[in-house]
Amino acid sequence: MKRVSSANVFSTIATTTLLTSPYRPPDKGNCKSNNVKVMGNKKTGVHGNVADYHVFNGGVHSGKPSFMKWTLNDVVNVVRSHRIPCVFAVGMVFFMYVEYTIRMVPHSSPPLDWGFLLTRSFHRALASRPLLNTVLAALNTVFVLMQTVYIVWAWIIEGRPRATISALFMFTCRGILGCSTQLPLPQEFLGSGVDFPVGNVSFFLFFSGHVAGAVIASLDMRRMQRRGMAWLFDILNVLQSLRLLATRGHYTIDLAVGLGAGILFDFLAGKYEQSKTTKTSTFSRSMKEIC
Repeated sequence: MKRVSSANVFSTIATTTLLTSPYRPPDKGNCKSNNVKVMGNKKTGVHGNVADYHVFNGGVHSGKPSFMKWTLNDVVNVVRSHRIPCVFAVGMVFFMYVEYTIRMVPHSSPPLDWGFLLTRSFHRALASRPLLNTVLAALNTVFVLMQTVYIVWAWIIEGRPRATISALFMFTCRGILGCSTQLPLPQEFLGSGVDFPVGNVSFFLFFSGHVAGAVIASLDMRRMQRRGMAWLFDILNVLQSLRLLATRGHYTIDLAVGLGAGILFDFLAGKYEQSKTTKTSTFSRSMKEIC
């Protein structure tokens, strides 16, 4: 922690002090310069002397802890204005209780997976009808090819590499994680020679590349206002997930992380594109100035 001079802080106090009471809506009047008074050689802001402010990670923070400024209205406003975080707070407490009281699965037993439990009837139907299992596996392979064609098409034909970059990021990370922790193949796994990857070859369980690839394609479709195609891919992705659970081709956690991975790597690919565009723009402006 370092003490800063009044000159460095004076121009920013009117806005930064609003952050010291995050639960009340900002008062537009606090942003006006007349809320910062000069008293002798000291400059005073809406929450006290400038000398009382210190720099933490580039921001300005008053010497008093934030909770000392809270009022009953602040607490009420938290519940009214931030309902989703409050729900998650309750969820955190609940699952802390569950975690510390749940019975652990013995090492001699297979993993407990609620997705497997909910798809037991579907699993029995596929196990008793090998032809149906093969047809669904073939359709799933077609869906994977649809994802691949779209992602490559967006780059090769339309000149938009973001989805391809996202897929490259995703599959590389998936390979690293898949090698780091190799989960056991579920005992009731129903394989098929036409399932992707074709030929009953080995594959990584964590996380699902099927789901992540479909999410990446769907997000790109939405950026291009192809909402009908995006909804189609989302529906097929849900059906694909049900089939993967029923065939025991993935654990539930593989599918959930696959969904998050698709969103994450699409975001990272966008950041990568943005950084390259910014550098190119800066270079172009520099060349124009030189010329």
